[in-house]
Amino acid sequence: MTIRPSALVLADGSVFHGEAIGAEVSGGISSGEVVFNTTLTGYQEVLSDPSYAGQVVTFTYPHIGNYGTSPDDDEAPAPFCRGVVVRDLARRRSNWRSTEDLDGWLARHGLAGIAGVDTRRLTRHIRDAGAMSGAFGTASLEALADAAAAEPGTNGVDLVSVVSTAEPYTWGSGPRRVVAYDFGIKRTILNHLATIATVEIVPASTPAAEVLARQPDGVFLSNGPGDPAAVLGAPATIGALLGEVPVFGICLGHQLLATALGGTTFKLPFGHHGGNHPVRRLADGTVEITSQNHNFAVAENSVPGATVTHRNLNDGTIEGLMVADLRAFSVQHHPEAGPGPHDAAYLFEEFAALMDASGPRTAAGRGA
Repeated sequence: MTIRPSALVLADGSVFHGEAIGAEVSGGISSGEVVFNTTLTGYQEVLSDPSYAGQVVTFTYPHIGNYGTSPDDDEAPAPFCRGVVVRDLARRRSNWRSTEDLDGWLARHGLAGIAGVDTRRLTRHIRDAGAMSGAFGTASLEALADAAAAEPGTNGVDLVSVVSTAEPYTWGSGPRRVVAYDFGIKRTILNHLATIATVEIVPASTPAAEVLARQPDGVFLSNGPGDPAAVLGAPATIGALLGEVPVFGICLGHQLLATALGGTTFKLPFGHHGGNHPVRRLADGTVEITSQNHNFAVAENSVPGATVTHRNLNDGTIEGLMVADLRAFSVQHHPEAGPGPHDAAYLFEEFAALMDASGPRTAAGRGA
């Protein structure tokens, strides 16, 4: 194997050296917003999660690629992230499910990466300075620095339009009917929803009237990438659904629900990315270890009439909201995991119970 020297240059001029892995991209440059993820396993699920669109993912765990990749672990047909940074890329895979090594998976999807990086130093730098744009590859340091400076990051960028489905499709055959807005939905979420409902996934731009015409028992607002303020039209659409049908949102769906209710969002210094974030369920004080992947959060006291249901124990940010009279609730974390713990998986059953309590749909689109 030929070693290809590579480097990562951040927008503040910091330089990290390593070697190129994955695809050889045109011009030898890949760029995006550099973030770090603390999960120990599930690198394939992380890289294929559409929520990482526009970002370069740094794994804090030092050994990545140990168990290869499997088609069953893809969260989307193709990754939307901009690249990957690792300390040590495993030279051989060891798992009976594996069909391809990580380097081959990256190359097949046209995704570049850089290995041999001091990811501990990089993570500490991002934690202290905040997530920032960067560029990596085999090009000169000067070219990488220029690319990092030109990279817009995720603030104010509509990434949902890049990852959302172009046409509706159906998933599963559960007993209820749910319409899911695809803001960047993961397959693991669809698999969980399919245990409680037959799910029709629709593009992010689908009008509320078209959704209500399908007479669903509930509407799901999916995860997705980037800045919720850039998803124009979504809050108004969600507002037209509230009170008409039960609504459940996860991650970006949580932020968009809060926005529809009159709330505001803000960008976290370096986001929450990993599978070990403690969250307190305020109803009974239970602490859940959760999977998280977001850069933005709902601002405190900004959502009139909403009850805060969950809190992040690391920084106190809002992790869950509920508006009982509108039959709507949401969480910032990922109860479906993929990867991560399943402490919060009960929320899908709570969605099912909310739909059942609301009664069947009528032709007019309201609960009977």
